[in-house]
Amino acid sequence: MDNHSPAIFVADTLGLDFLNSVATPADVPVEWIGDGEGLLRWLEQTSLVPAEALAAIRKLALPGELDKVADQARTLREWFRSFVNAHKGRPLTRDAIHELEPLNRLLARDESFNRLVSREDGTGLDFQPARKWRTPDSLLLPIGEALGRFVCTEDFSDVKACEGHACTLLFVDHTRGHRRRWCSMAMCGNRAKQAAHRHRLKQG
Repeated sequence: MDNHSPAIFVADTLGLDFLNSVATPADVPVEWIGDGEGLLRWLEQTSLVPAEALAAIRKLALPGELDKVADQARTLREWFRSFVNAHKGRPLTRDAIHELEPLNRLLARDESFNRLVSREDGTGLDFQPARKWRTPDSLLLPIGEALGRFVCTEDFSDVKACEGHACTLLFVDHTRGHRRRWCSMAMCGNRAKQAAHRHRLKQG
């Protein structure tokens, strides 16, 4: 079902948080980008797109245009989920580049550039990356960039699925010893503890 509540960000990397934009954290599937407005809300929460760009795209988009972009985002998400599930738990090899061609095609559409800006504290200038937001489907570009960064900077050996019952959330285990088991202790971790406690009482 669609959800207007804040999205879940527990993956420790935006690339997997994008996959977690549809999830079953507690028995009922939740979709955060079920339509164009859902996509805009999710992007707003991630800060991947400047607020002024989101406002401009919302104002200029033709009827149904944002919904079509959301559909493209969901297609991208499920393609990338298949890739992650096929490779998680072991180091990613250079041969994976052939499977990532759809991502390279998306990134090739980017119109990013750099510009000089004044620092807000007034101490000087910065060389800042920027992007031209010409059409609604440009909203997919920072998502593609997040996926690319994830692929190139994270060890796929540390990519895990939450062990919670029916939970579908993914994360990168950055903990010492790589012993993380749950999407979060507040959700599945506590439920697992409570279930174990009830089981001990029953056995006793």
